[in-house]
Amino acid sequence: MREQSAATPMILSPPASRATEFELIRPDRLEGASVETALARNHAFAGAGGHEGATVFPTLRLLVVTCLDPRVDPAHVLGLNLGDAMVVRNGGGRVTPEVIENVAFVAQLAENVVPDGPLFEVAVIHHTQCGAGALADDDFRHDYARLIGADESALRDHAVLDPAATVATDVDRLRSAAAISRRVTVSGHVYDVATGLVETVIPAGASAARNGSV
Repeated sequence: MREQSAATPMILSPPASRATEFELIRPDRLEGASVETALARNHAFAGAGGHEGATVFPTLRLLVVTCLDPRVDPAHVLGLNLGDAMVVRNGGGRVTPEVIENVAFVAQLAENVVPDGPLFEVAVIHHTQCGAGALADDDFRHDYARLIGADESALRDHAVLDPAATVATDVDRLRSAAAISRRVTVSGHVYDVATGLVETVIPAGASAARNGSV
């Protein structure tokens, strides 16, 4: 992992290859750390009535699981309007036990209002140049594991160096999760931050049959 001076963009290179390196910051584009700009935009949003008519259940019957990287905002990347989709974001967009619990929770709610047929689709989206690749760096991973009191070997499994491979792993995790209804379909996708395009690598499919599932 290497850093450049504050006068130039900071680049982080996980050990796998230069293809995984990403631009960490552009100092000339940074603004003061404040929520005030976002709150001013909120007032404009509310004044224009952008919140009106939105419902709890998404109009596209879509739940997106993706990375917290600001370059990968589903509202922009997928052109989502308010109320179109539910979104769960974390470092790398990985399917963790918490993500499985979230999907199971939404599915149980949906089953109360959608008695038959598919409930919704979960689209897992990983991306190129992902910051979670830093977890493949031994020094970074060791320090981070010590900081949060986590198992270092488990953190290595969260690294995203090959997004097509990691998204396949996470689709399998969701499809095999006993807590998630078979009426939920799951697909896997990769977003290329260089081209702005999302490619489907695993088409939507239902979870595996499980005892007691409906």
